[in-house]
Amino acid sequence: MSNIRITKEFSFETGHALYGYDGKCRNVHGHSYKLSVTVLGTPIADPNHVKQGMVIDFGDLKKIVNEEIVDVFDHATVFNKNTPHIELANELSKRNHQVILVDYQPTSENMIVDFANRIKSRLPENVQLFSLKLRETATSFAEWFESDNA
Repeated sequence: MSNIRITKEFSFETGHALYGYDGKCRNVHGHSYKLSVTVLGTPIADPNHVKQGMVIDFGDLKKIVNEEIVDVFDHATVFNKNTPHIELANELSKRNHQVILVDYQPTSENMIVDFANRIKSRLPENVQLFSLKLRETATSFAEWFESDNA
């Protein structure tokens, strides 16, 4: 049977700030992110399997991405924990804001690598993460391909 790629798209709202950046993005701001997740695999051939013909059930992929990315990052603010932004993060957390502290500058490029690692750890053995596309604005996005990172 042929290898097939399937893609599911997700949306979430996330705030962040880029510490030390020399432009406007040093300020706390947010984006309406769009994440496209493409996986690769061979559709299940067993005629007795309830998911015959599927690489992975779209519902199963949705569950993984929602639990690892959307439910975590939606309406949260992401800060690099290794910068003075930690003070702002702590104050926001005290006021019951959802804050995520990461050990990287929260750019689309770094976030997409984080997302790839989170998703790959949850996929079934017979399904590979092929690519991710993280759209930060209507005209700006980052892409990650497994083939570039093998």
